[in-house]
Amino acid sequence: MIITIGGLPGTGTTTTAEGLSEKLNIPYISAGFVFREMAAEHGMSVLEFSEFAEGNDDIDKEIDRRQAEKAKSAENLIVEGRLSAYFVDNADLKLWLMTPFDVRSKRIAQREEKSVDVAKSEIITREKSEALRYMEIHNIDISNMDIYDIIINTGTFNPENVSEIIIQTLKVI
Repeated sequence: MIITIGGLPGTGTTTTAEGLSEKLNIPYISAGFVFREMAAEHGMSVLEFSEFAEGNDDIDKEIDRRQAEKAKSAENLIVEGRLSAYFVDNADLKLWLMTPFDVRSKRIAQREEKSVDVAKSEIITREKSEALRYMEIHNIDISNMDIYDIIINTGTFNPENVSEIIIQTLKVI
């Protein structure tokens, strides 16, 4: 079973991937894992590699390629990443998590210990930048939901309910 989980910052993709991994006893990887792996391969800290990756489209492409490669060689895997559904061709289920902007802002503000206003401003800037990059690098419109099998509002459901919705969905596919 190969599952992809995508979503904008603050939607709970990591929480969902971790919870689902535990409940289904399936390993998970994230774009962040791959990024840290690549940083180590280059003998850099994550911060150093992040600076190195700025403006280097090849890093983004390599992260996507590695996630797809790991999924192709796995029997069971959860792949968490904003664009994972586009690159993991063999996914049995492609999920997108969404959450109202105000809820995401509060989650990020709490997680990163900043004000909600600062979080909102940073989210808007980051998402505009990422949307442009995804279009320029991959010709992907991140707002197009056509590729996903199911979209879950994590502002409505708690992490336990989100996992249960996914598990129930898996029973019918």
